[in-house]
Amino acid sequence: MAAVKRVAKELAELDSQPINGVSVGASDSDILKWNIVMTGPPDTPYAGGIFTLVLELPPEYPFKAPSLRFTTKIYHPNVSNDDKGAMCLGILRSDTWKPASRIRQVLEHAAALLKEPNIDDAVETAIAEQYKNNHEDFVKTAKDWTRKNAK
Repeated sequence: MAAVKRVAKELAELDSQPINGVSVGASDSDILKWNIVMTGPPDTPYAGGIFTLVLELPPEYPFKAPSLRFTTKIYHPNVSNDDKGAMCLGILRSDTWKPASRIRQVLEHAAALLKEPNIDDAVETAIAEQYKNNHEDFVKTAKDWTRKNAK
C-alpha cells in the first residue's frame, strides 16, 4: 500500500527533524494512527501544558486528508469542546487538502494555532467571541483548563 510507504517515510523524517514542542509516534499496531504530544507554547495560556492528540491517516493518504483531534481537553476556539476534540484546521479541509501536503505541515499548523487561534474559523464560536471581546477572561479560563487537563 502506497500510503503506508509514504507515512513511514514522513514519520522517519519527523523523528530525524522534529518540530519544536511536538513529538510523534505511530501506534504499535497501526502506522496510520499516530499519537502526538504537544507542549503548550511559552507566553500563551497553554504554557506548561502537555496536550495529547491523535492523527489518523486514511488508507487513501495522501489523496485524502488525515484527521487530527485533541484527546486532552483544551479551551480553544478552534477545538471542539466535546469529547471528540475535533480541530478546525484549514489545511485539513477536503477542498484545500493537496496530495503534496505533508503531515509536518499539519502539525506545524496545529502548533501555530496554540500560539495564535484563528477566530475567523472557529469551531467554538462562543470561545472565539470571548477571545475577541473579553480576552482577559479567555486567558484565565484557558489557563485554568490547561492546569486541570494538560498534565
